[in-house]
Amino acid sequence: MVKSRCGLLCKDCGYREQMNCKGCIHIDKPFWGDDCPVKSCCESKKQNHCGECKNFPCALLHQFSYDKEQGDEGKRIEQCKQWANER
Repeated sequence: MVKSRCGLLCKDCGYREQMNCKGCIHIDKPFWGDDCPVKSCCESKKQNHCGECKNFPCALLHQFSYDKEQGDEGKRIEQCKQWANER
């Protein structure tokens, strides 16, 4: 079941309970700012997650996935691949 646009597994996110986050699919804006560029990109293309995009994986998703502070060493990219294969 898809919970995020970028492939982050919400159940594994340390901020989920702390910030009462319902997952980006269920909220208008992230708790950490006014806008998430990955969420905005997916929604503007009417896609459920990045794995549905013809440009997957793009530079933006790669940047998010390998961010030094918040990244996950590519796990979210692999998750989007898995979701895309489940269709």
